[in-house]
Amino acid sequence: MTLQLDGDGTLRHLLTLDGLPRETIENLLVRAQSMTADAYGGTALRGVLAGKAVCTLFFEPSTRTRSSFSLAAQRLGADLLNFDASTASTTKGEADLDTLKTLEAMGVHAFVMRHKRDGAVAELAAAAQPGTVLLNAGDGRSNHPTQGLLDMLTLRQAKGEDFSKLKVVIVGDVKHSRVARSDLHALRALGCGEIRVCGPASLLPDDGTLDGCIVGDDFDAMIEGVDAAMMLRLQRERMAEGLVDSLEDYHRDYGLDAVRLRHAKADAIVMHPGPMNRGVEIASDVADGPQSRVLRQVANGVAVRMAVLEALLA
Repeated sequence: MTLQLDGDGTLRHLLTLDGLPRETIENLLVRAQSMTADAYGGTALRGVLAGKAVCTLFFEPSTRTRSSFSLAAQRLGADLLNFDASTASTTKGEADLDTLKTLEAMGVHAFVMRHKRDGAVAELAAAAQPGTVLLNAGDGRSNHPTQGLLDMLTLRQAKGEDFSKLKVVIVGDVKHSRVARSDLHALRALGCGEIRVCGPASLLPDDGTLDGCIVGDDFDAMIEGVDAAMMLRLQRERMAEGLVDSLEDYHRDYGLDAVRLRHAKADAIVMHPGPMNRGVEIASDVADGPQSRVLRQVANGVAVRMAVLEALLA
């Protein structure tokens, strides 16, 4: 038994994709795929979580992830509480654990939590009451498991179930990206044939994060023949930190435009977790082009989060 899994493999919390069994990931993807119609506004699953209380507990700002989880909970009929800890009791000095315990005492069954500190969600999961579940909606630079799952669902829809045939390139600021880490965990678990990582040395981690990956800084070479390109958002503060010379130089070397995309397979797909910096990591004609799956990722986010909530609470 682990903090995430019972002895029989049942999910207790969703904190990370690192070490999560392949079967568990695939089961969540299959269930999410079956829920896509209801994720778009159907009512067939409204009774699944009736009587369950779900709280989005965000210690740092979020728009799309929080909205996606909120919709997912509502589609399943849960009672939803949106609690913005960044502007509420924590600003008065209340400890994170006290906030959790206060809301548990109100009868909240599940917490969808985002936190700026690595490991913070797991710490609170370890302190939660038996039967309370925590879902990591992004912590520090470490994990964003539901983003990893929705990315895998998007890739699966486009390329099929057999990941062993795929070549995938992840491009950009991997060093500071919890999305990249969750995607790497998921791709490895699903047996992806070849994982490539491309970016300037200043934006690539120097620990074991990229073990088993093909790593390089020549984007034209790294995108050659891939089935999917996963672009990462470049945060503007990286320029202030001196990790990137200029946005223009970054786009020249690591931005995805139509010319560069031709090096990939003709049916390659383009992904981006958002929000996008158009003209920096991705050109508009690619972001809005026929190979883009960016909006599909957004749509899949609701279905994936429905599947996870059901697995943990139903």
